[in-house]
Amino acid sequence: MFKFLKEVVAGSGSALKDFPYTIGEPYASAWGSWTHHRGTSKDDGSPVSIFSLSGSNPQDRHLVAGRNGVKRLRTVRHPNILSFLHSTEAEVPDGPAMKQTIYIVTEPVTPLSEKLKELNLGGTQRDEYFAWGLHQISKAVSFLNNDCKLVHGNVCLASVVVTQTLDWKLHAFDVLSEFDANNETSNSPMLQFEWLVGTQYKSMELAKSDWVSIRKSPPWAIDSWGLGCLIYELFCGAKLTRTEDLRNTASIPKSLLPDYQRLLSSTPSRRLNPSKLIDNSEFFQNKLVETIQFMEVLNLKDSVEKDSFFRKLPNIAEQLPREIVLKKLLPVLASALEFGSAAAPALVVLLKMGSWLPADQFSAKVLPTIVKLFASNDRAIRVSLLQHIDQFGESLADQTVDEQVFPHVATGFSDTSAFLRELTLKSMLVLAPKLSQRTISGSLLKYLSKLQVDEEPAIRTNTTILLGNIANHMNDGTRKRVLINAFTVRALRDTFPPARAAGIMALSVTSSYYEMTEIATRILPNIVVLTFDPDSDVRTKAFQATDQFLQIAKQHHEKLNMGDNSTAEGTGIQLRPGNAGLLGWAMSSLTQKGKSSDHGLVSSANASNSQVSASSRVTSDNQSATIAYAPSTSSSLDQTAPASARSSVDGWGEIENDNINEENGSDKEGWDDVDPFDEKPPPSLLSNIQAAQKRPVVQPKQPASSRSNPPKAPKPEEDPLWGAIAAPAPKSASKSADIKPSTSQNDDDDDLWGSIAAPPPKSAGKPLKPAASNSDDLWGAIAAPPPSTKARPLASSGRGRGTKPAQPKLGAQRIGRTSSTGM
Repeated sequence: MFKFLKEVVAGSGSALKDFPYTIGEPYASAWGSWTHHRGTSKDDGSPVSIFSLSGSNPQDRHLVAGRNGVKRLRTVRHPNILSFLHSTEAEVPDGPAMKQTIYIVTEPVTPLSEKLKELNLGGTQRDEYFAWGLHQISKAVSFLNNDCKLVHGNVCLASVVVTQTLDWKLHAFDVLSEFDANNETSNSPMLQFEWLVGTQYKSMELAKSDWVSIRKSPPWAIDSWGLGCLIYELFCGAKLTRTEDLRNTASIPKSLLPDYQRLLSSTPSRRLNPSKLIDNSEFFQNKLVETIQFMEVLNLKDSVEKDSFFRKLPNIAEQLPREIVLKKLLPVLASALEFGSAAAPALVVLLKMGSWLPADQFSAKVLPTIVKLFASNDRAIRVSLLQHIDQFGESLADQTVDEQVFPHVATGFSDTSAFLRELTLKSMLVLAPKLSQRTISGSLLKYLSKLQVDEEPAIRTNTTILLGNIANHMNDGTRKRVLINAFTVRALRDTFPPARAAGIMALSVTSSYYEMTEIATRILPNIVVLTFDPDSDVRTKAFQATDQFLQIAKQHHEKLNMGDNSTAEGTGIQLRPGNAGLLGWAMSSLTQKGKSSDHGLVSSANASNSQVSASSRVTSDNQSATIAYAPSTSSSLDQTAPASARSSVDGWGEIENDNINEENGSDKEGWDDVDPFDEKPPPSLLSNIQAAQKRPVVQPKQPASSRSNPPKAPKPEEDPLWGAIAAPAPKSASKSADIKPSTSQNDDDDDLWGSIAAPPPKSAGKPLKPAASNSDDLWGAIAAPPPSTKARPLASSGRGRGTKPAQPKLGAQRIGRTSSTGM
């Protein structure tokens, strides 16, 4: 019981009091007397490495050397030296006794020997990775020897660890000391703790304790020997046991052998400087080293070098070790893209490398960078993201798309570049299923409404295709308000034949969303017209769609005959298998038709052909489409329309009501006879018309001002059946001059429809008396009265040409001011 309480107060080996890290399982190997543990931070759970060293008392010589290592590691900073995070020293119980223990917390690393077993590389890939690791350790040793004038004293396989990104880092600084060649009596730590270095790793002068020779040697002499030991252990795959084994060079690569021999020279002054080892050896000149070095100095490269490098990188990445690419190159590339130092082609490489990751790691390592790139102002980056959105779009979370991705992507809908508008449109095929209904109805459909009248015909076509593909992601109210208007009012009346074909296909694919009333009154009439379209493909699709909707109508008719009223107003059966065919056509439409710049020419050519073959219909369609976009101001159906349709501002809600008004009140489209909303004339009106035809013509009472005019005889060629809708005959100019104009319409005397026609307007003004000079003017009766002001005639000696006063004329007149004396 006492032991348990003591462990709680003082802490045990797995949990120290006030220690902000949790100590985990130890690794199998570590340098010297240290123990290397896995660990995690108690604050955020991030991984760390924890090194521990225990001694029986605070003056234990291992602890004294360990304190020197903590001090050196804390003060020396280099990219290839292990990063220090935290350290502490505490008493830890070990059975009945207490031990003094030093803890060092560093970045998460793995012993090199264990990492090499895990990677299990071989052949060229192994040599390339060893070259990169030795390159890093040589830079660290060169930094200590040449820049800091320090001697590590024990460079070997055990003193190297590997980070999570597979970088090699140097540690084990217990023997680290200053190199002072001038002070022969110096009692430096190197002299105190040289016993920590294994005999097999000691150079000849250090093994003999020849300090005079050591002080006369260059500062890198001892560590160059250590680098030679490290190279031997790497390529032999075993720990060095005897110094004599260094003479066995069978496993050393030939390109590295000369430098290896110079590192292990028996004369300390002739040993190779670690800085020259990097520059001189051909062994370090390989694809992996060159690729990583280029990416480390990416900010210093110009755009031409970057483009050339990233275009070659996909092929190079295929040849490099997969583990190194994913753990080393991928993080560096993601960071370069995030901070703007990498060009747009780097995104293609990032996605290719990311495709080699499992789904969970792809979401953790690649997606955060991609989401940040959507906010980039670089148009090339945005284009590359949209072009490859199918590679990562499915991995994006719905909330991320709705809140972080779509607001930035939506700016492309109004971009000046047609190519970017088109890519933005196609990206919605992947992003729309992840958007909320609020975003779809309130934002996306507004942009699509504008794109349906885009100047590029290919964009208009793909907008229709997109609406058909995302219809299942809309709610019922939105579908009812948008689909029919978008497909019939705009798509089917487009001057670009593929756009009309797309409208037909979209209606066919979404047939299950329409009621029978809508099919009969709004869809079929618009499709049947296209069966004589100038374009063959449009005609073919129109016939197919007509057959499909007629089949739906027949099924509806059979249900009604069977008395199944519950499903009488149900939607039709979708005969096409899903949206697969429609989707494929949408993605290939632009490539089949050419570049976006060529579509305008195709569109104009097709439009001109349509005008030649069916000019009246095309003109009528264009006028109707123009009218349909304006909001309705007086519609008899506004009260029955849904509230969503009346309050919508997305560009289609207004079209719905206008389309109905257009079909009801305008004969330009020719839909009056099939419009279900058009009221039938009452039977009594027909009987009145027939009775009026049989009645003899009775001359109506003429006004006093027009009694002198003889009645106009009806023309024998006029057909009384068409008098009501025929255009009025033009007034002939061959009338006799003695016929006086009148305000009454004498043409109505012979009209057989006079009994049901509207009465003529009553004129309150008196008939004008035309002047004698204008007695032949046929329009004098309806001309405006002369001005009431009395103007005095101009004097003959003035600007006029005679004494006769000028005839009063209507409107402003130009007065000639030419002097009579000058002529």
